[in-house]
Amino acid sequence: MDTVEKIVEDFASDIAMSPFSSGTRLRDMIRAIRACKTAAEERAVVRRECAAIRAAISENEPELRHRNMAKLMFIHMLGYPTHFGQMECLKLIAAAGFPEKRVGYLGLMLLLDERQEVLMLVTNSLKQDLNHSNQFIVGLALCALGNICSAEMARDLAPEVERLMRSREVNTKKKAALCSIRIVRKVPDLAENFMALATSLLKEKHHGVLISVIQLCTELCKANKDALEYLRKNCIEGLVRILRDVSNSSYAPEYDVAGISDPFLHIRVLKLMRILGQGDADCSEYMNDILAQVATKTESNKNAGNAILYECVQTIMGIEATSGLRVLAINILGRFLLNRDNNIRYVALNMLMRAITVDAQAVQRHRTTILECVKDADASIRKRALELVFLLVNDTNVKPLTKELVDYLDVADPDYKGDLTARICSIVEKFSQEKLWYLDQMFKVLSLAGNHVKDDVWHALIVVLSNASELQGYSVRSLYRALQAYGEQGSLVRVAVWCIGEYGEMLVNNVGMLEGEEPITVTESNAVDAAEVALNRSSRFPSTSERIKQIVAHNKENIALELQQRSIEFSSIMQRHQSIRSSLLERMPVLDEASYLVKRAATTQATISSEKPAPAVTPGGLKLPNGVAKPTAAPLADLLDLNSDVAPATTAASTTTAPSFFLQDLLGIGGTNSSMAGVPSSASTDILMDLLSIGSSPSQSGPLAPNFSPPGQAETKPVPAIPEAIDLLGSLSSSSSLSAETKPVPAIPQAMDLLDGLSSATSVSGLNNTAHPSITAFQSATLKITFDFKKQPGNPRETTIHATFTNLTSSTLTDFIFQAAVPKFVQLRLDPASGNTVPASGNGSVTQGLNVTNNQHGQKPLAMRIRMSYKVNGEDGLEQGQVSNFPSGL
Repeated sequence: MDTVEKIVEDFASDIAMSPFSSGTRLRDMIRAIRACKTAAEERAVVRRECAAIRAAISENEPELRHRNMAKLMFIHMLGYPTHFGQMECLKLIAAAGFPEKRVGYLGLMLLLDERQEVLMLVTNSLKQDLNHSNQFIVGLALCALGNICSAEMARDLAPEVERLMRSREVNTKKKAALCSIRIVRKVPDLAENFMALATSLLKEKHHGVLISVIQLCTELCKANKDALEYLRKNCIEGLVRILRDVSNSSYAPEYDVAGISDPFLHIRVLKLMRILGQGDADCSEYMNDILAQVATKTESNKNAGNAILYECVQTIMGIEATSGLRVLAINILGRFLLNRDNNIRYVALNMLMRAITVDAQAVQRHRTTILECVKDADASIRKRALELVFLLVNDTNVKPLTKELVDYLDVADPDYKGDLTARICSIVEKFSQEKLWYLDQMFKVLSLAGNHVKDDVWHALIVVLSNASELQGYSVRSLYRALQAYGEQGSLVRVAVWCIGEYGEMLVNNVGMLEGEEPITVTESNAVDAAEVALNRSSRFPSTSERIKQIVAHNKENIALELQQRSIEFSSIMQRHQSIRSSLLERMPVLDEASYLVKRAATTQATISSEKPAPAVTPGGLKLPNGVAKPTAAPLADLLDLNSDVAPATTAASTTTAPSFFLQDLLGIGGTNSSMAGVPSSASTDILMDLLSIGSSPSQSGPLAPNFSPPGQAETKPVPAIPEAIDLLGSLSSSSSLSAETKPVPAIPQAMDLLDGLSSATSVSGLNNTAHPSITAFQSATLKITFDFKKQPGNPRETTIHATFTNLTSSTLTDFIFQAAVPKFVQLRLDPASGNTVPASGNGSVTQGLNVTNNQHGQKPLAMRIRMSYKVNGEDGLEQGQVSNFPSGL
């Protein structure tokens, strides 16, 4: 009989503990879920457990309600839907007992948010519990309200929270202050109700209340300017007293962290001081003494102390502190740089980058330590230190800093050499005061990291060499020596080969020796050895002409297409054009350095613009400032709401254009191959045509319309695109026939002759006599844009717009970029802007030309969306608008 009773009891126990019954304990459900080996098994367990909970809810079993709610919360944290248990939360909250309310409020905070309509039903229960005699139930209600309070609930329950902030219970005051933060965020208009309460609570002694109230004061400052002014007048004294007391307090076990008394309170007070002292000299002066005390007395051998010091430095840099206090703060950051912890050093470098704008001289004192960080093993510290060094460079320290960086370049990691090389080249180009020093540093960089040097850097170096006639002999000898030692560096080889080709006789004859320079013995054969593939030497070194011919002939069948093409071209010159070979191969004219810098700046500007996410460019789409169209996947017209005017329009074949470096084509490095011969040229000027004085360049945007004729000029036939150098070099006789058939073509108005320095100003001057009145296309507090119009003779569809950008503020606008978008039935071409810096207060302006073709002229008016981006005082600015006041007839 006893055995039967035992079996029945075990069976009953098994039923009670079944993992799929509503009476299952939470721990048993968790154990069952964790025992699942697959996701399918877990879903099955959760599904059956949820079914059991729903059955219990429908049967209204109050004794199991709190257990089911606990299980629902765990299931919710696993990511499964639990919306069917929301009403159970309200029932538990309405219960009388504390345990039920605790589970109910916890479920309320987890399973609901402020967007749920069910939440409105709990407002009355919250109000009752906020007035409850039990402080723990009041605390539950405050916690729930502080987590899920909506704007409506905030307005209804704010008076109750205000009353509880005056409570005698410390925990109640602390939770009421935290709850009021949520109320102020949801309804900023209620901020004025809490200002006086917050000020009075700063006199409390309990640190928990103080931290909560200080956080409330911080939120009040962000929510309301009136609150900020009120707290500046009434809180500064209390904050200084709190910070002094906590800094000088004796050991208190409940607040001690690594020997420092309550660092969390320290940091909260310092953050609020930074907000109150920013831009207010009186408040800042009142804080100076206590900030100096914290900065000098806080120990820096523990993380808690470092956190306080870092926050103190941020506060000093953020307020109107005295110069001595700022020097003290920067010295603290200097000590951080000597710390072994990488995190501390990284935040110190970040802070020093901001501090350099405040007190550059104090940061300069730590230059040696910062340079050591450039050599750190941690990649993030190296990168941040390198950026800081770049900011530290000025005219007085550029040489020692550059020497340190170049010396480190020799031993730097290959992955790091790209960033380091780019920074060194930027420093040398920006701060070089004499060409000899510039050339020496660039030669060192090319020798040590030539494979990491960007193309535009060595292009600029060649332009400088072309203009430095007194240093050409020294340069070619230096490059020859470097080429013997570092022949694997690609950029060095390119520059050295070009220089040997142009100034080879200076190398062989030691022409242009500088004082103290050692002579070098180089024969013509040695020079050819150094640059086998360079054609230029055949007319300079007659004794090696046969050898050069053999080298060229050998490469006519090279597998590399570029070498094969160049060899065929050079062979054609040597074999078929002996009479003009000398003139073709004479030394290049001096490159116009100013024009090249203008072109380089425009190209850099376009590159920066293209790196930003940009909409697509259609025939009437957005154009970058230098006239380079960058097609992408989505049409821009859709983005700018200009897609309503979709009509068929006869347009020229669209051509994708890209920046073209004239030196690449001249050197035969990275140039366009012969397969592109039929594509219209995209560069603003065909440099080979300039060099050989044959014709003029086509327009940036592709072939001109047949009836296009510049003002005051006879109508001319369109000049076909010359198929690259192969036509010029392979059959030069065609140039004479070309000249005979076509009249000289005038330069396109905005085209820039990079070698002859042709100014584009003359093309713009004619726009003053316009047939249409000028308009103000856009005006804001920052910028004013005016449009002048000129119709092209014989082509009513085409209009030339002269845009003038005027800065109305007292700060200079830098990195200025103008972009425009038009409907699909309109074609738009943007010419290069006259600059990217708009002077302040209207003291000068930037101009830019736009060419617009309305293919539905007379049927639909012209429309345009414009966007301007710029930087003012280092901060990005963006403005956009729509031009809808175009004169009729465009």
